[in-house]
Amino acid sequence: MIHCILHTLGGVFGTPKHGAEEIAVVDAMKSHFFNFMGSLRSYWDFQVGYGLFVTVALFIHSLLFWYLGSLAKTGSPALRPILALFFVNYIGFAILAWKYFFLGPAVTELLIVACLGLAFATAATATA
Repeated sequence: MIHCILHTLGGVFGTPKHGAEEIAVVDAMKSHFFNFMGSLRSYWDFQVGYGLFVTVALFIHSLLFWYLGSLAKTGSPALRPILALFFVNYIGFAILAWKYFFLGPAVTELLIVACLGLAFATAATATA
C-alpha cells in the first residue's frame, strides 16, 4: 500500500521541479493532441492514464497480499504458485524501474521481492 501511495503522489500527481526545459516538455505533452482510435488525446493523457493504471494495480496487489497473508496462517500449499508468480512479476518491475526510472522504485520493488521470497520459502509445501 505504501508503494501505491508514494507512486500516486510522487509519480502521477507530483510536479516536476527540474527547470525550464522539463516544464517545456510537460507543457508540450499537455498541448499536443492527436486522434487515437477515435479519441482526441495528448501525450500527457497517456502519461497520467498509465500512471493511474499502475496505481490501481498496486492497490489491488496490496489488497491481495493482505488477503494472502491471512491465508498463509492456514498453511495452504496453494499459495506457493501465487507467491512465485508475484515474485517473478516484481523482479521484472525492479529491472524495469532500474533501467527506466531511478533507484527509489527499484529498491521498493526489491523489498517486495524479498518479502515474497521469504513468504514462498516459509509457505507450506504440498503433502500427500
